[in-house]
Amino acid sequence: MTETRLKPAQLRRKQTSAEVKLWSALRGERLNGWKFRRQHPIDRYIVDFVCLDAKLIIEVDGATHSTDAELERDAVRTQTLETCGFFVLRLTNADVFDNLGGVLETILAAIEQRDHIQKLSSMSSLLAERRWSALRGEFTPLTLSLSP
Repeated sequence: MTETRLKPAQLRRKQTSAEVKLWSALRGERLNGWKFRRQHPIDRYIVDFVCLDAKLIIEVDGATHSTDAELERDAVRTQTLETCGFFVLRLTNADVFDNLGGVLETILAAIEQRDHIQKLSSMSSLLAERRWSALRGEFTPLTLSLSP
């Protein structure tokens, strides 16, 4: 097994209790039909959870993420992942343990926002392409659908 495949597999076996609790709520498309992956490689990082369709990454941070050095590493990691087109949502272990319902609502709100932005971006691209077609003297009927 290659190292890129081995490390995520090892991390899946050694999840924190907060990650296990959140995964039980996310797995099997349990959150409004959205598919999540856990311990998934993106760029040079392995993220805790990702919804590829919504381009949303969820990181569950424990107490070790409160030092200045860790906060700086997290900021660099977040910037790199955002450069890849993802939105990074950081949660604490306490959030997951004390308010799982609120965490799931926050995740859904982030997904819906990402989904809405992606649809607007698609429509914007379609309209821009249509303008160029019109400038070239071509005509194509416009059909838009905002339904999933």
